[in-house]
Amino acid sequence: MTVMTDAKVLKELKEIRSELDFIKTHMFDPDAIMTTEESKRFEQSMKELKEGKTTPFSELKKELGL
Repeated sequence: MTVMTDAKVLKELKEIRSELDFIKTHMFDPDAIMTTEESKRFEQSMKELKEGKTTPFSELKKELGL
């Protein structure tokens, strides 16, 4: 059985906090990565936008009565 003094416990907790802060800072958001299907849909949407096949949001709101 290992006996830890308060100072050792506090030091260990500070190290853990530091590592946790590093992880939080460098962690990526998995929702920010598109799947292959999402990428295909995005590319199709951009193509339709460039071709003028989309409806402006303001016009859509008017059509829906919003």
